[in-house]
Amino acid sequence: MDSPPQDSSSQGPQPGPPAVHEEAPREPILTLPVALTAYIALLALIHLRVLLPPELENWTIDVFGFIPKRYDSSLLNLQIPGGAGAKVWSFVTYSLLHANLTHLGFNVLWLLPFGSALARRFGAIRFFVFMAVTAAAGALAHLVTHEHAVAPMIGASASVSGAMAAAIRFAFARGSFLSFSRSDADTAAKVPALPLSRALRDGRVVGFLAVWFGVNIIFGVGAIGVDAETTSVAWQAHIGGFFAGLLLFALFDPVPRVRSDAADASSRDVSDRV
Repeated sequence: MDSPPQDSSSQGPQPGPPAVHEEAPREPILTLPVALTAYIALLALIHLRVLLPPELENWTIDVFGFIPKRYDSSLLNLQIPGGAGAKVWSFVTYSLLHANLTHLGFNVLWLLPFGSALARRFGAIRFFVFMAVTAAAGALAHLVTHEHAVAPMIGASASVSGAMAAAIRFAFARGSFLSFSRSDADTAAKVPALPLSRALRDGRVVGFLAVWFGVNIIFGVGAIGVDAETTSVAWQAHIGGFFAGLLLFALFDPVPRVRSDAADASSRDVSDRV
């Protein structure tokens, strides 16, 4: 005999489905801002010059690459394509040229984290001017150390180095993109930067500097000569761009400085425990 149905109301409240806690979506830290996307697209577009006939491609390198011999007053009769104008624009245009896809790809790879954070922080105009200034600083360092060099120097490595140096001014601050407690990409790029004197006492910044200088001096990566017989790493240009980015960062930074008495708190990654 079937049992009569029981009144569920007499059994008290029934358990509902388990609650589900949904976290707010976090924007990936490497989503590219428009300024960086445009910069990378420009580098890629310019690299199509490799499809030109060899004589025209060589002419492009001679006109827009950085050649220290242009500034050698002891050889007035030396004819280098580009004339007087190239003595000015090549301080920047060399950084838009690359020897091959590997060269271009390596620079873009380093730009993804550091250039992305910097472009978000600076905005498009400041970012492009900053990349030009650090490129010029790298060219100047190369000129001082290679006064009579004939081989053109090309590559964005000086600018990339400058972007890396500028980024570490705020990269390790709490909530920034190299912090263990980072926020979304836009917020991470806008945290107040540490004063330079304070940043240089941060063990993580010092460690980054040690590794960066070691890699560049020992192995060397980035801007290289074009001719196969004279190919070399222009590590002096990297260092010139790096120092320019480190020291000139404050001139471009639109985010208010962190107070010196708050520097310690802003650099911590771990929240206070109760």
